[in-house]
Amino acid sequence: MNRRDFLEKTAVLGAAGLITLVMTMIPSTQSLAGTPPVKDDISLAQWALVEEIRTGKWKNLDFPRIAREDFGLNGIEFVNTLFEVPTEGYLKKLKQNAATHGVAMVLIMVDDEGDGCGATAAERKQFDINHRKWVDIAHYLGCHAIRTNCRGPEHADKKEALKWAAESYHMLLDYAAASGISIVIENHGGVSNDPDWMVALMKEVNNPAFGTYPDWRKPAPDFDNLTYLQKTLPYAKGMSYRNQPSDELTVKMIQLSQAAGYKGWYGIESSGREEIKKGIGLLKEHLLKV
Repeated sequence: MNRRDFLEKTAVLGAAGLITLVMTMIPSTQSLAGTPPVKDDISLAQWALVEEIRTGKWKNLDFPRIAREDFGLNGIEFVNTLFEVPTEGYLKKLKQNAATHGVAMVLIMVDDEGDGCGATAAERKQFDINHRKWVDIAHYLGCHAIRTNCRGPEHADKKEALKWAAESYHMLLDYAAASGISIVIENHGGVSNDPDWMVALMKEVNNPAFGTYPDWRKPAPDFDNLTYLQKTLPYAKGMSYRNQPSDELTVKMIQLSQAAGYKGWYGIESSGREEIKKGIGLLKEHLLKV
């Protein structure tokens, strides 16, 4: 039984039981990403400081310096809507700033460019077209992936939605193949909040450059974040880390990720500097303890 099948078959187990089992059956060096990083690391998601950018405290070009000097982090995760003018000269400056501060540019979170589960062929094609430029920019900057949204129309039939999304992502993945950029989906509502639907989509598309980017949202009556993480971990190519209502739950999610064999970036998206620093502390304390 391979690791993916094993995790899916044990999804009904509790987190503690799952952790114990996978620890004994999965090599700790095995990675879920297409290009395995050698270790876990912490990156800063730009959205965590979006209010500072909106009020003019700093700009996108300053992001590498902020991550290194203010937080001592090795990676950054961009939001496309915060790029001022992504011309070649601008992108060269961004690359130079990242090199100067020794910061890896991890991925670009793409918003406002269409939905990966459009109900019409025209919407699906436009989604592909709109995201191509961000694939190219991510490649130029040295990122490994772009993050997309896949919500679908309200009350969409999930079987139909699966067909729509598969078509969209087949097109975008075909375009991204030459650059080696991965395409990931973050659970931002709609069908992407359903872990079983997401797993079905991963299987339907069946492309090693396609994956999930679990958003560690706080638990809610209509969203079990621990179960979501557990089921989508076999396909994870990144983590949108958020501090949980209790440190105990945060640690449980870190341990679950580690035990499942995930190796890579944990992008802190908790809002504000104090929450970012708290997340850094928890990750540094517990990442290597599983």
